[in-house]
Amino acid sequence: MLSGAEYVGFIPITDVARARDFYEGFLGLRVLEESPVALVLDANGTMLRLTPIDDHRPRPGTIAGWAVADMKGAINELTAAGVQFNRYDGMAQDIDGVWTSPSGASVAWFDDPDGNTLSLTTFPKA
Repeated sequence: MLSGAEYVGFIPITDVARARDFYEGFLGLRVLEESPVALVLDANGTMLRLTPIDDHRPRPGTIAGWAVADMKGAINELTAAGVQFNRYDGMAQDIDGVWTSPSGASVAWFDDPDGNTLSLTTFPKA
């Protein structure tokens, strides 16, 4: 039923100005609209709505992610912008924080200012 409908992503935040600084300034996403109820971004053609929540508590696990063709390049760009990548105990991550999944995908994680875990993934070529 929804296979032909456009997907809209939602990420809870606590501070619109701080979220805008991060998502627009650090990640380079274009702002489409800002209102008291949402900061709306263009995530490469997908609408991403950052929604202020008064009592936001980050959930465990990745809440949103981006597929990138060049993991090292994306990490270098984001690191230069001030993004810090996460390291997790018990995971074999390389010097850049990249973990290789059993499928061969490369994954790296970082947090937004509200503690939401975001990721980058490079999928193996078929």
